[in-house]
Amino acid sequence: MVYFNATVLAIIEGLTEFLPVSSTGHMILFENFFPIAGSGPSFRNAYIELVQLPAILAVVLYFWRKIWPFAQPRERRHATLWMWVYIGAAFLPAAVLGVLFKETIEQKLFHDVPIALALLIGGVLLIVVERRRHTERYATVGDIPFTIAVGIGFFQCLAFLPGTSRSAATIIGALLLGTSRAAAAEFSFFLAIPTMFAVAAATLHEYGLVFSTLEWSLLALGSAVSFATAYAAVAVLMHFIQGNVFTWFGVYRIVLGGIVLIVHFALRA
Repeated sequence: MVYFNATVLAIIEGLTEFLPVSSTGHMILFENFFPIAGSGPSFRNAYIELVQLPAILAVVLYFWRKIWPFAQPRERRHATLWMWVYIGAAFLPAAVLGVLFKETIEQKLFHDVPIALALLIGGVLLIVVERRRHTERYATVGDIPFTIAVGIGFFQCLAFLPGTSRSAATIIGALLLGTSRAAAAEFSFFLAIPTMFAVAAATLHEYGLVFSTLEWSLLALGSAVSFATAYAAVAVLMHFIQGNVFTWFGVYRIVLGGIVLIVHFALRA
């Protein structure tokens, strides 16, 4: 069962990492039903955070020709390099706030009720943003100027609240700041690359590499499953947003958040 649980959680991670539904919130909620066996809570936390890294590698592979400057035609290399300068600037707000507040947030907010409330609020915001009249000033990632990129980076900081969703925060922020849906999704994916590499590095620094043979095998299995499902999820989402909107993700968040609150208070009654 321990390998089954690890596989289920990795599938959930891969499917939800880049959808605006909160992968961390899903992992924390579903880990109650599919617990990870290991040396204790420290391995549980390490597993939840480390299986995010293969999901990021899936994005790197999927968008390789767009994000690697030397895979571009010569005339596009300069623009791609500048895109990464902008992404680096957008990453900095979350990097600074993460160092300052990560531990406090994990202690205070990694619980069912805060996650459910964040799911509900984020769902409502997704629906509201999609219903408003949307003016697209930036059709592609390459059109996004420096100030808008940094603004999206500040929106990403909202994702420190579990249940908010890093992709939801950045996509909502990008849409409000005038990007197209496709540009919002792609910029969110690209911004995830340095962000999640930093999370993985911080996790390895905190927990080290001192895992048992069982724990290493669980991490290997979870990494492979997370990579495969994340790649599929990104491909589906990029196809989906060509002719659809993010409203259904908002509805899903509201339903899930409501169910979590009902179950939580029913068990306490």
